[in-house]
Amino acid sequence: AMLSLRLLTWDVKDTLLRLREPVGESYAAAAGALGVHLRPEELGSAFRQAYSAQQRRFPNYGLAQGLGSRRWWLAVVEQTFRLCGVRDERVLARLAESLYRDFCSARTWEALPGAQETLSGCRQRGFRMGVVSNFDRRLEQVLSQCNLRHHFEFVVTSEDAGFAKPDRRIFEQALRLGGVRPEQAAHVGDDYVRDYAAARAAGMHSFLLAATAPPQAPAEHVLPSLGHLLALLGP
Repeated sequence: AMLSLRLLTWDVKDTLLRLREPVGESYAAAAGALGVHLRPEELGSAFRQAYSAQQRRFPNYGLAQGLGSRRWWLAVVEQTFRLCGVRDERVLARLAESLYRDFCSARTWEALPGAQETLSGCRQRGFRMGVVSNFDRRLEQVLSQCNLRHHFEFVVTSEDAGFAKPDRRIFEQALRLGGVRPEQAAHVGDDYVRDYAAARAAGMHSFLLAATAPPQAPAEHVLPSLGHLLALLGP
């Protein structure tokens, strides 16, 4: 089956790129620069609360409600600091703008070990490559800044597609862009439901990047590290 593969699609966050430091640390540093002193742990937990409430209320960046990722994220940042007792609207607005900007730069993101080598190796073996990510439209800029964009023919974000993984339509859009049938493509990601199971439901092959295999994933589809992919794809 591996021999018929022509296209590899990739998740980004925690598959190819990761945050250099926990969100709470970044938020605390941004606040400190404005003279507001808060504990990273407190901010981290406020962020998780604000983020999941926003996702429930406005899924996929609130596209259906006319919000869009920029306003969506500014609201998450402001709510995070409100939960930590920051009340000054001018300070909240400045924090939101500054963190929105920081999170599309290589100061905030770094490539996972083996990402460059694995992507280069896949291209050398002749695979076509694309990205399928529930990221917002800053992703093109993030990938460029982290020197990964050149590996990919196309980047499909859930904001641009209008559908978020595990919706099969985001994978169908990638298959159309790649011009291949589902069985000629494999998706690589770190989330069992959104990446592994969702790509398989769309008829694709799939690999799960995971330190330990979840019981429901066949061991031969689990990658303990990115470097393991090249061995599976053959010489």
